Amino acid sequence: MNLSEILSKCDHTLLTQTAVWEDIKALCDDGMKYKTASVCIPSAYVKQAKEYVGERLAICTVIGFPNGYETTAAKCFMAADAVENGADEVDMVINIGWAKDEKWDEITSEIREIKKACKGKILKVIIETCLLTEAEKIALCKCVSDSGADYIKTSTGFSTAGATFDDVRLFAAHVASHVKIKAAGGISNLEDAEKFLALGADRLGTSRIVKIAKAMEAGEKAEDDGSY
Repeated sequence: MNLSEILSKCDHTLLTQTAVWEDIKALCDDGMKYKTASVCIPSAYVKQAKEYVGERLAICTVIGFPNGYETTAAKCFMAADAVENGADEVDMVINIGWAKDEKWDEITSEIREIKKACKGKILKVIIETCLLTEAEKIALCKCVSDSGADYIKTSTGFSTAGATFDDVRLFAAHVASHVKIKAAGGISNLEDAEKFLALGADRLGTSRIVKIAKAMEAGEKAEDDGSY
């Protein structure tokens, strides 16, 4: 798989609390230049970013992020607001406490309601794998499969760990055929990116692959700055 193919699978991401419009604009410029799948940005910048990029680039945002413990009504409002402002894709975080309480029906229902609020736009469901047992991950694969969501996603990038190869393998073995997989958090080099894709991921949440591409153009080695 060549670099452009890997870039086309990347949600080029900037979700730090200190991000300002110039940072978001630069992220969008990079996303358009390197033809990434989307840029994933804070919801407050969605409208401005969509006005800036038009149809040249998909805009993704996050809701219930990063903890997932808002009410379903609040998450639905955030999803609808994001779509109204121009978001093409929405990444949501499940209620992890509900997973610990084995409230699988409630989780499935919440995801289904948020999918409705997305009005046909892509919904990716973050289950935060680093906080879960294997049995919980498998149960959540079924929740996402039954909910009508488009993707299951490993991680926020803001918890104790990010994507692992084992989690992507587990997803591939347990989600329904219509559910795609997004690996996110800690994807730091091309070899790992390619392996995640080979194992079944369809998207990668990362900013580092674009940084690698830019460094290669400049004939330099990309430094790992610890970003998403």
